[in-house]
Amino acid sequence: MDVAALEIALAFVSSAGVGLLVGLERERNPHTKAGLRTFALIAVLGTLCALLAQASGSGLVIAAGAIAVAATIGGAYLVDPATVADDSGTTTTIAALVVFGLGAANFYGHMRLAVGAGIVMTALLHFKTELEGAANRLTPTDLRSMLQFGAVTAIVLPLLPDEPLGPYGALNPFHIWLMVVLISGVSLAGYVAWRLTWVRQGLLLTGVLGGIASSTATTLAYARQARDGSQPRDASLIVILLANTTMFARVLLLTLIVAPAVAPSVAMSMVPALLLAVPVLIRRWRAASVQLAHPSQSQEAQRNPTQLAAALLFAAGYALVLLIAAWASEHVGAQGLYGLAFLSGLTDVDAITLSLMQLFNTQAAGVAVVATAVTLAVGANLLLKATLAWVAGGAALGRATALGFAGPLLGLAAGAVVIRQLG
Repeated sequence: MDVAALEIALAFVSSAGVGLLVGLERERNPHTKAGLRTFALIAVLGTLCALLAQASGSGLVIAAGAIAVAATIGGAYLVDPATVADDSGTTTTIAALVVFGLGAANFYGHMRLAVGAGIVMTALLHFKTELEGAANRLTPTDLRSMLQFGAVTAIVLPLLPDEPLGPYGALNPFHIWLMVVLISGVSLAGYVAWRLTWVRQGLLLTGVLGGIASSTATTLAYARQARDGSQPRDASLIVILLANTTMFARVLLLTLIVAPAVAPSVAMSMVPALLLAVPVLIRRWRAASVQLAHPSQSQEAQRNPTQLAAALLFAAGYALVLLIAAWASEHVGAQGLYGLAFLSGLTDVDAITLSLMQLFNTQAAGVAVVATAVTLAVGANLLLKATLAWVAGGAALGRATALGFAGPLLGLAAGAVVIRQLG
């Protein structure tokens, strides 16, 4: 069998697998007119029509196949009116058309897309009850907030110039507004998780994803929510600690990807910081769980935390810090790379980390110097977060955040000493 024939055979087999996966879920509903075997055949039909369309040079073959699938499934429901009360057949018919399309896409070399979409579609069909319940629990205010977030993300952000402007070229409108988007998105995600009662899972997911997206945005958003009462203080604290603990893993991952030779040295500070953060996380997680298990009336009456005014205020403050850091780098640059790393870490750990890795790759700086500078940047960033939590969240949250960061800061300091000694 030649390579072309093998690829075609593989396309038919993988299409059948996608159809079987979706059909397995549909088979659970006794009222559907298409199940395990039917969906597998529909996917195979999609691949076959794509093959015939390629051979004949006409896409009408695929269109005819899609019409035939829709007519067959729809006709099966029309001839059996008894099922209409239980299942209108719309979902199954659309699912059949999607599976047909995935089968065709699979033939044209989009196997990963077809398999991934099949898995996602199966999940959507399976969690019908949960999704409908989630939609019913969202209020008009929630939906307006989602539309508002979509506007600032999809409309405003693409219109802004992505280039350095202003004094020292320190102000990038796109990046600054991106922080507004991140703050709004993190706040909205946490609020939706709360509204859907994914409380403990929501805290974990929001904290980790917030740390991946922007630990600074997450810290500010949840400090603000703790202060205005839209989120319990312990719940906000656990999200802040999780987000900043995730930052250690993110920095180490960036180093491993960009400059693998530096990763062992960077790990000497990042790993101890991460490990020393775990005990506080466990203790605070238990406190948050107790508080969330017995919510007060004020905690149950959650308010939508998406406040663009506060996000814009943060964007202005962020731009000011960028200007100060740029000025300091210009006039105090003689103090060396460590001072620059510390100042840059106040605003953006990722940027200075990637810059330092590039210095190593071009042999402009050694392993020990780069790893120490990264450690200083991360430490500076933690100090900034503790200040943000104190100012935006109040003294109680500020003290708790500072205590939570004490262990990681100690781990960073110890790691920096070891790096310098070994370097």
